[in-house]
Amino acid sequence: MTAIAGFDWDEGNRGKCQRHGVSIEALEEVFRGEVSVFPDPAHSAGETRFKGIGRTGEGRHALVVFTLRERAGKMLIRPISARYMHRKEVEHYEREAAHAGQR
Repeated sequence: MTAIAGFDWDEGNRGKCQRHGVSIEALEEVFRGEVSVFPDPAHSAGETRFKGIGRTGEGRHALVVFTLRERAGKMLIRPISARYMHRKEVEHYEREAAHAGQR
């Protein structure tokens, strides 16, 4: 996999991500820690999209929808949307992760 050099932000995606209460700093923290990445084929018509699940620096679970963009020869994460996960989603995710680890 190509090394990620940073993030691709502009007014369009910055506002959409913050609309759900996830700050830019918190969203970037998700990718500094352990993040589980899943393809999002249902929303990948124009470009390949992914869902990332991880924790912010405060330990809150967040779901981030993103794509990868190359700019000036560097691969960047372009967040599309982000939100904090509900308790039941976190419980489901943790059960699935534990089950996957047993295989």
